[in-house]
Amino acid sequence: MRTAVDSSVLWCLINREPTAEAWDTLLRQAASEGELTVCPLVFAELAPAYADADVLLTDLRRLTIRYDPFTPAAAHLAGQVFKEYRLAGGPREHLIPDFLVAAHAQIQADRLAAADRGYLRRYFPQLPLLTP
Repeated sequence: MRTAVDSSVLWCLINREPTAEAWDTLLRQAASEGELTVCPLVFAELAPAYADADVLLTDLRRLTIRYDPFTPAAAHLAGQVFKEYRLAGGPREHLIPDFLVAAHAQIQADRLAAADRGYLRRYFPQLPLLTP
């Protein structure tokens, strides 16, 4: 069982937010079931907290999380779903990065660990979510 991890989860852990303990437990369980990954966008969203990319990679490895580049299929799915979103009148509230993280998880993993703000279940209904 491969689990893609969203930056919302990792920021929660970094900032020791109230749900950090629940996320830590869920990620440990997910890691025991298979690989944990982050896509390039999640990596970029975490970069402001790190002066060096190698240090960020080291911290991710310590959490048993692997960097996983986008496949063309995942990038294409993100664009197609974003197009549907905009054609349906979706506001610029969500931009293509939100859709890239979910498409990466749907194509390249089995589920996504993320704090869902509603759009994930709506625009990626086939994507299983891991939430506390």
